Amino acid sequence: RAGAAFRYLLVQKTGAQMNVGLIQLNRPQALNALCEGLMAELGRALEAMERDPNVGAIILTGSQKAFAAGADIKEMQNKTFQECYGSGFLAGWDKVATIRKPIIAAVNGYALGGGCELAMMCDIIYAGEKAQFGQPEILLGTIPGAGGTQRLTRAVGKSLAMEMVLTGDQISA
Repeated sequence: RAGAAFRYLLVQKTGAQMNVGLIQLNRPQALNALCEGLMAELGRALEAMERDPNVGAIILTGSQKAFAAGADIKEMQNKTFQECYGSGFLAGWDKVATIRKPIIAAVNGYALGGGCELAMMCDIIYAGEKAQFGQPEILLGTIPGAGGTQRLTRAVGKSLAMEMVLTGDQISA
């Protein structure tokens, strides 16, 4: 089974013809916060789906409570700029945007900060009734990092993007 090699993900093929790759973020105790380990595993899972000729599309999802509540702040809080820059911190975050097969983000619950950015990297976002999108980085004294400001502007327009980024307010689907 494909999921056995992952600590932070559940990975499987599904669908009537077993041609849909399903990747579920699986860090429920941290609301699927995007730690370095999870992002490395996500990159590996996406590359495997990309190479698999039987996979025609990929679904990326989280839980009912949280798609992903953002970057793992506990992991980041003690890092200096030099440590982040020198180690290539966040270097693999754009992997979703480089996969050639269509990726659908199935979002329910929170998609905040890096989680919102992760959803926006997908080709399609399918949002459930409880989906909440936001860029709350301003509430921590920082700004969205992984291309969030650019993608958000394209997704919701300049005014709403500025409101979300400058206030930290969330929006529903």
